[in-house]
Amino acid sequence: MGEKGNYKTKHKAQMQEYLESRGSVHFTAADVSGYFLSKGNPMGKTTVYRQLEELLAEGRIKKYVIDENSSACYEYLGAGCEQSDAYHLKCEKCGRLIHLECDEITAFEAHIAAHHKFTVDRSRTVFYGICEECSSDRKG
Repeated sequence: MGEKGNYKTKHKAQMQEYLESRGSVHFTAADVSGYFLSKGNPMGKTTVYRQLEELLAEGRIKKYVIDENSSACYEYLGAGCEQSDAYHLKCEKCGRLIHLECDEITAFEAHIAAHHKFTVDRSRTVFYGICEECSSDRKG
């Protein structure tokens, strides 16, 4: 394998290490670039996007585009690469995207389906508000 092939493999291994360190916490391409820069091992923006596109194609991460004013967020699906279609909460103050899995929301979704004959697309459903951390910052 030539040097270019080794370089691609190195980036893939570095990206895997990054994903495993994040767990299921959402991240942006800027987060990835910032992480590698902070480690003294910068990865170019084009390389980051290429790695993310490959991971998307392999089904190892999921991409969320919340609105036209926010950067796309990604989520690592874990070793089993199980598809995650959870609802999300978006903090209007800090921009944090929070995974929401709640029996009450599942019951609401069942109600919508049964009584209103409508299927909700979980991957495109976002509730906007203020997260707990930002709420307590306001009080202090």
